[in-house]
Amino acid sequence: MKVIVIIPAAGLGTRMAPMPSAMDAKTKKPHPSKQFTDLAGTPILIHTLRKFAAVDAVSEIWIALRENEIKGFRERLRTDVKDVLNKKVEVVVGGEHRQQSVQHALNAVSAAADDVVLVHDAVRPLVTAEIIHEVIDAARKYGAAIAGLPAVDTVKQVERTSEGAIIKATIPRAAVVLAQTPQGFRYDVIKKAFDEAAADGFMGTDEASLAERSGHEVAVVMGSPRNIKITTPADMDLAEFYLKK
Repeated sequence: MKVIVIIPAAGLGTRMAPMPSAMDAKTKKPHPSKQFTDLAGTPILIHTLRKFAAVDAVSEIWIALRENEIKGFRERLRTDVKDVLNKKVEVVVGGEHRQQSVQHALNAVSAAADDVVLVHDAVRPLVTAEIIHEVIDAARKYGAAIAGLPAVDTVKQVERTSEGAIIKATIPRAAVVLAQTPQGFRYDVIKKAFDEAAADGFMGTDEASLAERSGHEVAVVMGSPRNIKITTPADMDLAEFYLKK
C-alpha cells in the first residue's frame, strides 16, 4: 500500500495583490503566482513540498502546474531543491479549476484500489508531519478523511440581499468544523467520486465534497490553527511569524 500526494498548484491566487500577470516595477518581470511567492526566502510551494517529502510513508508527489511554469519549476527542483527528490516527484498540466487539476493528476497516477491519495493545498506550507500521518491513518481506516478544526466563532447562516446579508439562523458550533488539508482517500473512493462528478458536470468546493456526493462518509481528524492557507498578504505575515517560532 502506497501513499500518493497530489498538490494542485495551477491557480492564479487573485486575492494576493498584485495580480500575477502584473509587471514588477523593479525587475520588469511578471509577479510570481501565489504558490511561487517567496516565504522567508523560499517559494511557498517548496515549503509545502518539503513537508511531504520528509514523511517516510509518502511514496510519490504529483504537482499540477500551469503549463508555462512547468519547465522553470523542474529546473529549480534539479538545482536548488534536490532534497525533495528523495521522493518520486511528477508534474502534470493543471486545469482551469482546482478540481480539474486534481483530476488530471488522478488520471496520470498508477495506483491500487487501497492505496491512499492525499490532496493538499499548495499554499498551506505549515502542515505538520503529525497531521499528515493522522490523515493517512484515518483514510486507510475509513476510506476518506480530512484535517479540520472545530469552529470557535459563532456561525450564522445568512441570506444574501442587494444591500448585504440578513441572518436566517444560528448554527450550533458543535456541528461545524472548518475544513483544512490534507484530505485523504483510498484511491478507489476518490477516483469514483471524481469520475462521477466529471460525468455529471458537478464542481465541488473540495475533494471531500465529491466523496460526500458519491455517498461515502468522510472522517475528520484534528487539524491545527497554524495550518493556514495563505490567501492574502496578511496571511504571509502570519506564516512568517510561525516559521520563526
